Amino acid sequence: MEIYSKSTRLVVAAIQCSSTFFCFAFSLKNTWGRLFTYKWRGGSLISYKAPTCLLLKKDFTESLIGYEAEDKYLELEDGNNDYHFFKHFSTILHQSDIKQHTLCCDVTGRSLKAILVLEHFIRCIKKIVYQWIEAGILGIHEDDIDYVFTVPTTGGENAKLIMREAAVNAGIKREYLTIVLESEAASIYCQYLKFAKDDASSPVLGVVKPGTKYMLVHLGSSRANITVHQKCEDNTLDEVFPTRIGPWAATSVDDQIQRFLSELVKEKIWEGFKTEYMEDYLEFTRVLEELIQTVRPDKRGTTRLTIPFSLVKICTKSHGVKNFKEVVEKNDAYKNNVSFNSGKLLLNNDFFRGFFKKTIDGIVKHMDEIFQESRANDVKIIVMVGCFSECPLVQDAVRKNFSNYYIIVPEGGSTAVLEGAVYFGHIPDAVSRRSAKYTYGFQTWPEFNEDIHPEEKRVQYEKLSRCRDVFLKIVTKGDKIMTGFTKSQIFRVSCNRDNVLECGLFISEKKNPIFVDEPDCKLLGTLQVPFSQSNQNSNTLVEEKLVFGITELIFTAEDIYSGLKYEINFDLQEV
Repeated sequence: MEIYSKSTRLVVAAIQCSSTFFCFAFSLKNTWGRLFTYKWRGGSLISYKAPTCLLLKKDFTESLIGYEAEDKYLELEDGNNDYHFFKHFSTILHQSDIKQHTLCCDVTGRSLKAILVLEHFIRCIKKIVYQWIEAGILGIHEDDIDYVFTVPTTGGENAKLIMREAAVNAGIKREYLTIVLESEAASIYCQYLKFAKDDASSPVLGVVKPGTKYMLVHLGSSRANITVHQKCEDNTLDEVFPTRIGPWAATSVDDQIQRFLSELVKEKIWEGFKTEYMEDYLEFTRVLEELIQTVRPDKRGTTRLTIPFSLVKICTKSHGVKNFKEVVEKNDAYKNNVSFNSGKLLLNNDFFRGFFKKTIDGIVKHMDEIFQESRANDVKIIVMVGCFSECPLVQDAVRKNFSNYYIIVPEGGSTAVLEGAVYFGHIPDAVSRRSAKYTYGFQTWPEFNEDIHPEEKRVQYEKLSRCRDVFLKIVTKGDKIMTGFTKSQIFRVSCNRDNVLECGLFISEKKNPIFVDEPDCKLLGTLQVPFSQSNQNSNTLVEEKLVFGITELIFTAEDIYSGLKYEINFDLQEV
């Protein structure tokens, strides 16, 4: 069966912006399965990934990203205050409470509004993406490109809104912009790989029957996202329940190794190395990243880790010894498992694999907890994607703990999120139903009922006693939400002296909240609805409505008498 792109433009370009790296790719509408991925150069390294960093001049006249930003920052003289250098700043997108005024700190502690940092970062990306596509496609115009940005699944509604506004401020038209969750992009990649690539050599989900459920284990650089999806009759995906998220990823292993090195050479020396020899430190982290991806479960002997000469130099001087070997031998905690020879740190392999234990145990534990859920009892397939899923040690642990399951690790699964985002730009209805992550409701003031309402909530309004701040539930957490699902409620309200009705939309972590001011409740947005001039001295009818789209939630309030409608949009792809 052939599947055609639903994009209305010539090209779909996707940008994945994770906590530690970013990358981008594109494909043409008529050959949407043939992807072109941008390759970066960082020193001797050629990779589709570049570090998530931004060098921004304080007057905003100059901005660089990725390896260029790192190289230029290293060339700046110490004490140069004309530039901000932001590193791993996209971690702010994991904060569900991010706002327009949320600040982002550079490496020196100076701050700038996060939305402004994202705007300049996206502006640089947009320029590079367009120049790259333009070099390959003659006659291409900016209006010929649809943009898809991935967002960490941990990001809440506010983070998605900030990302969207930053992209629009950076020059991307709102109607050309889509945002997709990383977990959904990864699942779409697995689902549509068969249709996109006729020569796909590894097992993919396109071959399974409709009705089949599978666990998607997306192990990225900084986060793990684990969920269960089901293939529908129309080849779309149904999210069985919301994604479980945790820090069981490559960076948590990296943190363990760097903590060990800090203890080996002493924390003050390690921090001094990172500050004084940043270029060597950055190169070291790149080497460490590759090493983490290749650790094998059955390899005996030792793992070799090259120690930068600059670190050797400051260690021997600070410890007052002749060589780095003496630094290692002085540390009683590690001397039986670690040695030094010819510029390399030699770590016993069993000892080195210990750095992975906490992270891998977390992955296995949370997979097992999901399998205990009744809705996952019939799951027999596990799909592993993301850069950390390629680690042989991780794959071995999953296979040993879940030997009764069919485990798929697609070839090239490290780019699953990026490629899935491109596919999503062509097939935006690929995820047909999602589980509501929250309970949604309107704020109401019904007539006071002494049997169910607490006395402290009683307010007198004209001749009636009313109960303030009641949560009127519209959607329950866990409900299946299809694209286009609409729910509304009509309220008869009396005009007030301000002649304005404030309509509030609230969300809750609980399935059955009672009041909007409970600890688990949060105001998502408000609409100010002025009363009709002809009805300012009487009652009026106002309809509040929620409409769930492919990539957004629309909240409207309409004055029935005048027909005037007020609207606010939220980017809520997890609902």
